[in-house]
Amino acid sequence: MTDPEPSSRPSRARLVLRAAVAVCAAVAVLSTVAFVWQLNSTSDHRHAAADVPDRPVAVVLGAGVRSDGEPSRMLSHRLDVAVELYEAGSVEVVLVSGDNGDDHYNETDTMAAYLVEAGVPEEHVVGDHAGFSTWDTCARAAEIFGVEEATVVSQDFHVPRAVRLCRAAGIDAVGVGESLMDERSTGTVYGWLREVPAALSAAVTARSLPEPQLLGDYETGVDDALASR
Repeated sequence: MTDPEPSSRPSRARLVLRAAVAVCAAVAVLSTVAFVWQLNSTSDHRHAAADVPDRPVAVVLGAGVRSDGEPSRMLSHRLDVAVELYEAGSVEVVLVSGDNGDDHYNETDTMAAYLVEAGVPEEHVVGDHAGFSTWDTCARAAEIFGVEEATVVSQDFHVPRAVRLCRAAGIDAVGVGESLMDERSTGTVYGWLREVPAALSAAVTARSLPEPQLLGDYETGVDDALASR
């Protein structure tokens, strides 16, 4: 009696593996396409601090606070750019947007205190304590604070996505990106790599325009700050 011939059909596990590989490959391709499109579509809206067009509001996105309550190196660079823009007259008000979801962690107040200490008048600094993501910051800036024109301040790898999402939210946004390649080369390279899959998520968000995680009543902080100028 002879043994039965082995089946030439692929096993179920192999089929699942092939499908998973195909899905991962498709996501990688779509992410890369979205990333390249994001860079190209925002290229005219990204500038150096010295030549950025004037906008009434600078929007600074949060980037972590150290255990001693000081802004992280990445965040302090963003805030320094905002101070530079304010002193040059390129912006009139600074809206700082960060995560304040924990009693012991407060990006927004840390950012505001840093700006005031650096010389920006307190009445020209406005805080958004529910900037839980880049999209939330952009959507809330438009819906809750009534921002129509803004300069978005972040690191160079993050600015294309931030500008894209803020423009999707209806803000006439330009961006200034600060590079930390000389100081934090590993973190900067990681930041650029992370933006590839993030670009695909941003493309979906820009298409679907979901509500931010937290909404609320209209806040007049930006209006009041502009009026005081």
